[in-house]
Amino acid sequence: MTPTELKSVVSELGMPAFTAKQIAQWLYEKHVRNIDGMTNLSKQNRQRLSERYEVGLMEPIDCQRSKDGTVKYLFPVCCDSVVTNNDNLFVETVYIPDNDRATICVSCQVGCKMNCLFCQTGKQGWQGNLTAADILNQIYALPEADTLTNIVFMGQGEPMDNLDAVLRICEIMTAEWGYQWSPKRITVSSVGVRGKLKRFLDESDCHVAISMHSPIHEQRQQLMPTEKAMPITETVELLKEYDFTHQRRCSFEYICFRGLNDSPLYGREIAKLLNGLECRVNLIRFHEIPDVDLPSSDEKRMEALRDYLTHHGITTTIRASRGQDIFAACGLLSTAKIQGNNEITL
Repeated sequence: MTPTELKSVVSELGMPAFTAKQIAQWLYEKHVRNIDGMTNLSKQNRQRLSERYEVGLMEPIDCQRSKDGTVKYLFPVCCDSVVTNNDNLFVETVYIPDNDRATICVSCQVGCKMNCLFCQTGKQGWQGNLTAADILNQIYALPEADTLTNIVFMGQGEPMDNLDAVLRICEIMTAEWGYQWSPKRITVSSVGVRGKLKRFLDESDCHVAISMHSPIHEQRQQLMPTEKAMPITETVELLKEYDFTHQRRCSFEYICFRGLNDSPLYGREIAKLLNGLECRVNLIRFHEIPDVDLPSSDEKRMEALRDYLTHHGITTTIRASRGQDIFAACGLLSTAKIQGNNEITL
C-alpha cells in the first residue's frame, strides 16, 4: 500500500492519522514480518489492524542452491487475474550474489503470453498477472533481502503485460516513503510491447533491457512470435526518442545459438540496427530446456561476436552463466512443481 492508501486504512479503523506513516516505516524501512511487531502502535490499534489486515508475507516453499552461490526460490502466489482453475500456482525468484553485488531476479506473471521458443515459462501458457503484493513479496520475504543491491525484472512473465503492478513496485522501491533505492539499481526487461513500453519509459527512471535475440525480422519472429506485431526495428526507433546518456541505461539481451545467430553476419545487422542509440548488448548462453532443439553457442563464437560489436562502438559483454547445476533456465523449477515432481528431462 502507498501512504495515501494507508491513510485510508487508519481513518477507516479510527486510528490517529500519524499511524499511517508509522505503518509505512515498519513495512518499507524495517520490513516487519507481522503486525504485532509494529511496537510503536498501541496494543489496541495493533489488534484493530490485525482483525482486517496482515503484512502479507509468504515464505518460499522450495529452493535450489547452486555451488556458485546462486539460489532459485519458489514462491506461492495470489494472482489478480487467474485464468485457470489450477490453484497450484508458483513463481521463481533467483538470488545471484557476485562479490559486492547481490541481484534478485523477480517474476511478474505466472506463465507468459509471449511463447518465445527458447523459454520454458512460455510453455506453461499465461495463467495470470501477479499482484503488486506477489511481486514485492519476492523481495520482502527473500532470506537474503538485507544483502540486495540490484533488482532485475527478468524472471517469469512479460513486465509490460503487467505494467501497473510493475510500476507500483518501482515506485515503492524508489520512493522516499518506500525503500529509498536509486532507480539505477532496478532494470525492467521487455520484448518491446507497443504502447506499454513507451508508458514505462515516460513514467519510470529505471533501466530498461530489451530481449532481442535476433536483429533479423524473419528469424526473430520464429524465435519470438511477438515480433510479428512488435518488430524490433520499431522498438529501437522508440528507444531513440529517449536519453540514455546519463542516469538511465538501455541494454539488449541476446541469447546466442550456435550457428543460428552468432556469426559475423548478425554482428553487422546488430550494429546497423543499433546505430545512433546509446546502449549496450549482453550476450547470454542458452540454458537448455525440454523439447527445444536449439544449440548453445560456444565461447569462441561468443567472444568473436562480442569483439565485433565492441569494435563497432557497441559496449558488449558476455554474461556469466550462473546456477547451471540447478534448474537454471526460467520456468523449469515451477514447471516441475506444477507437474508434481522435481525432475525434468533435458
